[in-house]
Amino acid sequence: MTNNSRTRRRERDDDHPAIWVGYGKLVRLFRERAGLTQTQLADAVGYSCEQVASIEQGRRPAKSAFTEAAERVLGAGGVLAELQEDVDRAKLPKFFQDFAGIEAEAVSRFAYDPLVVPGLLQTPEYARALLCGHCPPLDEETIDQRVDARMSRHSLLTRSPMVELSFIIGELALRNPVGDAQLMRAQLQRLLTVCALQNVELQVMPSEGGVHVGLNGAFVLLETLEHQHYGYIEAQQVGLVISDPSKVSAFGLRYGKLRSQALNAEESARLIERLVGAE
Repeated sequence: MTNNSRTRRRERDDDHPAIWVGYGKLVRLFRERAGLTQTQLADAVGYSCEQVASIEQGRRPAKSAFTEAAERVLGAGGVLAELQEDVDRAKLPKFFQDFAGIEAEAVSRFAYDPLVVPGLLQTPEYARALLCGHCPPLDEETIDQRVDARMSRHSLLTRSPMVELSFIIGELALRNPVGDAQLMRAQLQRLLTVCALQNVELQVMPSEGGVHVGLNGAFVLLETLEHQHYGYIEAQQVGLVISDPSKVSAFGLRYGKLRSQALNAEESARLIERLVGAE
């Protein structure tokens, strides 16, 4: 291989997350050890040869269905499965990936979202509608990857051991017609389903609630398995993880105040039910 060829290859690899490239190299290694061609592996796992080639070259992230099939066919011994969470996380925007890694270790997560339904509660259709409004526009492949990654994060809702989850959502987020009426009705019904979970509390901040401490914007307050506390704020495709104890403590005080100012869980569920009926 010439120096120019190596340079071009490095440049291509740099365009894709390192975890996708590394995962792909392992798939190729296991495939070659098993004495299979790409076509044979593709047939065995139910993918096209082009898809397998893209995964091996790190150009496309593997979905969990591919990983499960490849583990079985190649006898990978759990190596590929161990990487799946990291492969999925790399589909997220880069500014969010650090927080997503911390979020995966949460024992509690409290969030205030005044303008949109939070990602952990979104339906795929609602998430896609938001991403289609991105500026500058995203290509279809990126949108698909980000929807998949957002849905993968939903495992936090039902993970064992359970994560204590609290959501305060602005009423405006529930009334803003993202997509058509059918899409919004399904999204609101999704909220009712999730708030029935034992470990989830959902409250609505009324749109006419007057002055409250959430007017400065959305934020997340999180505690990890090691009992480290973090805050997170995000705006205009910029995310910031906050670990300074005094600042995280202030987030906790604000969230407590917001809980007292928002509708309680029962009142919030009734409001969402009324909105479902109005759609």
